[in-house]
Formats: sequence, C-alpha cells, structure tokens
Amino acid sequence: MPVRSKAKRPASGYPGQLRIIGGRWRGRRLPVPQAPGLRPTPDRVRETLFNWLAPYLEGSHCLDLFAGSGALCLEALSRGAAHATLVEKATHVVAMLRQNIETLKATGAEVRNMDAVAYLEGPVEPVDILFLDPPFAAADLIGRCAEIVEARGWVKPGGFVYIEAPSRLKNLPLPPTWEMVRSKIAGQVGYHLTRRLADGKAAG
Repeated sequence: MPVRSKAKRPASGYPGQLRIIGGRWRGRRLPVPQAPGLRPTPDRVRETLFNWLAPYLEGSHCLDLFAGSGALCLEALSRGAAHATLVEKATHVVAMLRQNIETLKATGAEVRNMDAVAYLEGPVEPVDILFLDPPFAAADLIGRCAEIVEARGWVKPGGFVYIEAPSRLKNLPLPPTWEMVRSKIAGQVGYHLTRRLADGKAAG
C-alpha cells in the first residue's frame, strides 16, 4: 500500500483511525498513518485478544515488535498495563505514534525507532506480554523473531506471546517451550495466544 500525503484521500478500505475499545481511554479515536504493510488489528480481534489477556494486564510490561498504529500496546495501557515499548522502523509512523501517545498522555509508553530484529539483538528487558504481528508479506519474521525471543529470554517464564499471521499459515514456527493457549481465525487473519512455559522446558 503506497504512502500518500495527508492532502490525499486514504486508499479505499484503509482505516484512517483506530478506536481504543476498553479501559481508561475507551472510545478514543486516533489517526493512523498510511505505510506499506501497516495493518491495524481489527476491532473484533483486539476485543477477543484482550478478553483473553484481561486477568494478566494489570501492572504488566508489554513489548510490540511491529507497532504500526500502536493499537495493541495502547489498548494494553488503557486496560492497566504499567509499561509498553513500541518498536517501529518507519520514521513517519513513529512520528504519529509519538503524537498519539502525547495526545493520550500515556506516560508508560516508549517508542523505539528501529528494526525489530535489531532491537531483539540489543539489551534484553524481559516482558510479561509480547506482541508479534509483522506485516503479512513478511510472515517469515515470526519464526526468526520467536527464535531470538526465546534464546535471549525476552519473555518472562509464564509470560504470553500474541501472534497475528495470515490465516493460511497453519503451522506456526513456535519454540518447543511455547504452548498454544488460544487460537482463532477471522477472515484472512489468524490470531494466536501462546504462553512460555514457566519452567522453560518443552512439554512432553
């Protein structure tokens, strides 16, 4: 999807804004920039995901490796997460993320303008919840990132990894120490919640 100037109308079907579904910012709408591969998580998918995560959000630390619109981390912060790191390599998308964070006065949010793999190869700060939803055209990054995340200990034992992928991708490349907790399909979107085993050992 081509990047367009603000003066032009958004491409047909492109979401020009996102809506926060629950929590302290419930109902707030924020602008979404256009960028190749940027695909805000659909509202109904996000609602289901955060129903799954509800018991674990309060005080949690979150990381989104492909932040895009920021929908996942901003929703988490709205619902009680203590801190969220949003990693995004597109500079103009980062500018919008920072603007939206300022609009919400989201003091627990931190934006890193860099590549996801490069970020994972840097200093490790283990989190409770990690969001892994690369552009569908780069779905191969799921396996690569998951491998680094597990090898370097980016997710705390018992922590969660949310994966969003094309629904056609049937076998997710997961480390043996991650167990599938919930999995659904909505149209072309497959969304899956996995959990890192508390003892760090593969099941069975």
